[in-house]
Amino acid sequence: MDVTGTGTGGIPVSGHQTLPGALLGTTLEDVQAAVVVVDEDGLVVSVNGAAERVLGRSREELVGQDSHDLLHRDSHGHPMPRTRCRLRKALLAGRTEHGVAEWFARGDGTLVQLFWLVVPYAPASRKAGALVLLYGPDRGVPDEDFAGAPAPLAELDRLALLAETTTQLTSTLDTDEALRRLAALTVPRLADWAVIDLLTERDEVRRALVTEHKDGVLVEREDLQGPMPPVPGESPMPLSRALRGAASSLAGPSTYQGPPDSGIAVEQRRLFAETGMHSAAIAPIRGLRDVLGALTLGRSGHPVAFTHGDLPLLEDITRRAGLALDNARLYQRQRKVAETMQRHLLPQLPTVPGLEMTVRYVPAPRSSSVGGDWYDAFALTGNDHALVIGDVVGHDLDAAAGMAQVRNMLRAFAWSQPNATPSAVVTQLDEAVKHIAEVPMATMVLATLARGDDGLWRLCWTNAGHPPPLLVGHDGQARYLTDAHGILLGTGIARPRPDVVTVLPPRATVLLYTDGLVESPHHPIDDGLERLRRHAASLAHRPLDSFCDSLLEQVRPGDNDDDVAMLALRTPPGA
Repeated sequence: MDVTGTGTGGIPVSGHQTLPGALLGTTLEDVQAAVVVVDEDGLVVSVNGAAERVLGRSREELVGQDSHDLLHRDSHGHPMPRTRCRLRKALLAGRTEHGVAEWFARGDGTLVQLFWLVVPYAPASRKAGALVLLYGPDRGVPDEDFAGAPAPLAELDRLALLAETTTQLTSTLDTDEALRRLAALTVPRLADWAVIDLLTERDEVRRALVTEHKDGVLVEREDLQGPMPPVPGESPMPLSRALRGAASSLAGPSTYQGPPDSGIAVEQRRLFAETGMHSAAIAPIRGLRDVLGALTLGRSGHPVAFTHGDLPLLEDITRRAGLALDNARLYQRQRKVAETMQRHLLPQLPTVPGLEMTVRYVPAPRSSSVGGDWYDAFALTGNDHALVIGDVVGHDLDAAAGMAQVRNMLRAFAWSQPNATPSAVVTQLDEAVKHIAEVPMATMVLATLARGDDGLWRLCWTNAGHPPPLLVGHDGQARYLTDAHGILLGTGIARPRPDVVTVLPPRATVLLYTDGLVESPHHPIDDGLERLRRHAASLAHRPLDSFCDSLLEQVRPGDNDDDVAMLALRTPPGA
């Protein structure tokens, strides 16, 4: 029988003659493990049926190909460098060698982890080659022969994994994203399961992530996630000790088979039962000052248990994870403080009979969630109201603090002289900014809104270097109010500031906004202003809240890195 199954004539495949049947008889097909016959250059000469099934490739796809380039992969699925391939070195040296589990590429692109055995083979009248046996841990080898598998990562692989861990985890300040990245770094490279338990700031335990490697992808098990019982103070169980900051340790189903000493032990017993894990390594995740949680890596599909030799690498990984989570938590705390500060800095709108009014504020994408953009609206005397939109340079806590100074001074000046024109108030504010406020530069529009005897609303405004207000009629005609434009605040230059009065038609919309809505680092601001005008005109019929939300969605540039403030008002229908 020809071992390639192509007949006894030895039909050439890819330029290589198959081995004649007289050479091996039926021995290849009799071998239960996958057998790949290669020549001295590593090119595949023949395979048996088991090899076709294990590798997911036909004889035609295998014979004549370089076995190393076609099949051998690292744990990431990348081609294994030839200089690091023990199998190839054994082949070239012509020696018999057994290798622990390594990764091989199947025809469908998935990876399969197999042990290998290389045996030199030199038939008469042919060049020397080798028989390569590939088999899983459940086939053909006593357990003690692979007690050390999977092989410990080579030092280069270990360093590469730690470097990747550092890069991946420190490049995000989102805790949930950091946890997902941690799981992807360790599964399936080191384990079949990753379980991450976190301690909250109130020392409560939450099983934040349980993920398994299934059918080539990571699958999150939400049914195993959620709140956990509190950490017992004296429990010797591995997870309880890890959550108290003790050293890493090993665990298995038998660890939790006895009477449980805590609620966590009950949950651990359930975890092992649900996941089928037969071996686990558990290490604490420590921050700079506190224990943040614990990482559990578990094996269910792979029969080889974790050993104490695996723990140092796990501890190196959790040490990096702890620093990354510490940074993410610090950022979240600062963000929460900043959001609280912003809510208090941006005021509630007054109720103006007959008018609709709404506001929006969107922080800069990569800032502390606060910035120098602000809006304001407050009553003056009688039926008059002040409307403000402004922007202090920057989008961080310093800008927010400067914004608060400017806003409060503006309110004080406006209230102290309620009959003053907007330009007079802004001129006084500009003088104060130079001497009192710690603000390098700012822009703003200050307007007063009053209802005339004819029932129409009048807007009187002055502009200090700010993008112009937009007036949108209900009929879809939109134009910028470009008059009354003056120099921005904080320049130290004294120039007259104009005021302009505009009568607002019924059902008209006035939009005050900051430059984050229209400015892009890659396009002129005129392009952004035209885009805003066109979209606002098309949305004139929308309710005011929908009008603002749609503008934010459709107009704000995707590459914008600034915060956005908007104040919109709509006049009532005519009598």
